[in-house]
Amino acid sequence: GASGMVATCCIQPIDIVKVRIQLGASGSPFGIAGNIVKQEGFFTLYRGLSAGLLRQATYTTARLGIFKTITEEAKKRNEGKPLPLWQKAVCGLTAGGLGSLVGSPADLALIRMQADGTLPVAERRNYRNAFHSLSSIVKEDGIGGLFVGAGPTVVRAMALNMGMLASNDQAKETLESMGVTGAPKIFGASAIAGFFASAFSLPLDFIKTQIQKMKPDANGKMPYTGALDCAAKTMAEGGPLAFYKGFPTYYVRIAPHSMITLIVLNYVQEFQRDNGF
Repeated sequence: GASGMVATCCIQPIDIVKVRIQLGASGSPFGIAGNIVKQEGFFTLYRGLSAGLLRQATYTTARLGIFKTITEEAKKRNEGKPLPLWQKAVCGLTAGGLGSLVGSPADLALIRMQADGTLPVAERRNYRNAFHSLSSIVKEDGIGGLFVGAGPTVVRAMALNMGMLASNDQAKETLESMGVTGAPKIFGASAIAGFFASAFSLPLDFIKTQIQKMKPDANGKMPYTGALDCAAKTMAEGGPLAFYKGFPTYYVRIAPHSMITLIVLNYVQEFQRDNGF
């Protein structure tokens, strides 16, 4: 979890710009960031950081721990041989799905806090921090409210972790077979993992964001009945490319986050091995 928390501290401003783009903000990412600072203050770029850190403490701890556990078990069953790519992909899917269930409430709090500035002043939730957000959601919607959008969140996490964890393991093996070792192998594999994590997960991230931030209209009707309805309406209105809205910003957010997470994780694991943990 510590590796994900370090990455989140570095990437948080990019993440809030990504959310604003997905919610309809126009202009370049730099222009949107400038407008946020001008209209809402510099520290708005770090709005939701407490929720982001809580999410990493829960979601990333779970997904990386589960991935390590099930890949090691799979290797034992494979007589110690390297796993084929499809088995790594299954391990990534499983770890992402289970980890996301653990982190779904914190993820909802993060999206709500980041999107708050896009709402009219009278409709803003004005959460003070992640725990205030979670307690407010429970008061208003019950325990089940913590899992609004959990379906798209889980599917998105499965896609992201399949792309990130499976490709990272595969890339490290491939680079090592080519004689690339040490830091170049770690950085190269993490960069490849960041690209595939972005490409696989953005359409699902887009749907997840729309579901989690939606509010009823004047008649009390929600814009979408669920993830499939959101996907169908998005496809009808904007075609397949609508799901990749804000890809450059998303890539700049996901790829470095994945790289920092994997690099820090690698050094943490080396430290644990060297010190007998």
